[in-house]
Amino acid sequence: MREIEFKITDKDDGRQIKDFLRDFGVSASLLTRLKQSENGITKNGGFARAIDEIRTGDTLKIRIQSRGKMPASSEDTLDIAFEDEDILIVNKPPFMPVHESRNHIGDALSNAVAAHLSSDENTAFRAVYRLDRDTSGLVLIAKNELAAAKLAGKIEKDYYAIVCGDIQGGGIINAPIKRLGDSIIKRGISAEGEGENAVTRYEAIKHSEGLTLLKIRLETGRTHQIRVHFASAGASLLGDTLYGVSSDLLYRQALHCKDVYFTHPITEKEMKISCDFPQDMENIIKDMI
Repeated sequence: MREIEFKITDKDDGRQIKDFLRDFGVSASLLTRLKQSENGITKNGGFARAIDEIRTGDTLKIRIQSRGKMPASSEDTLDIAFEDEDILIVNKPPFMPVHESRNHIGDALSNAVAAHLSSDENTAFRAVYRLDRDTSGLVLIAKNELAAAKLAGKIEKDYYAIVCGDIQGGGIINAPIKRLGDSIIKRGISAEGEGENAVTRYEAIKHSEGLTLLKIRLETGRTHQIRVHFASAGASLLGDTLYGVSSDLLYRQALHCKDVYFTHPITEKEMKISCDFPQDMENIIKDMI
């Protein structure tokens, strides 16, 4: 259960509780559950209705009950970049899926997070965004539904990729993406008016013979967007066997989510969280200039 306390100031004097909470980001469905749960909403320590008014100096409190449960695993430890009562940010290693699937039972990030939160933490797994299994880097997990709702679609991320080829400066790739044929996995560039709009911004950071380290910011979040866009430009990601060729330098696509930027869903503080490159990419980057 997550308890969140608000100290009412002059700007909210005389408002109804329901209006105050909705403006803060509480959804209609969550507000209904708060009203239906014992002491879901209290004012100055006592029971309060959603239609009650608040006054300057009042202390308003909501209690969000956890819902759902994740299957835990004790085999994986987490590389935690940040954690508080509302969010958990972990540096996911390559080769770990975010969610369980038919071929990955008990070895997903969701299992490791459940083990970290402990078996008595009855909560659903709420990854605010997903990384591919072989992509490494930061994943933000919301610990309650209010945090998840307020963060959805509002995270900025800096990816770093090592691509094959010599790319200078920076630029924008604006090309729609669609699923290829009957494949449930592979994507490709589509003709104008087909597929989903996809925009990728990039900047060259370092070079070595035949390779470029890029810093990448996505304006859209399509499946395999970075991999598809750079493969279509003749600069597939190093090690990406789905859209390029295999490499002896590393055994997965060279893609890492290194920085995330967001407004904290409860404190409303501007946040930036960063992590190091994984060792397989660092071994290549350290020799670049």
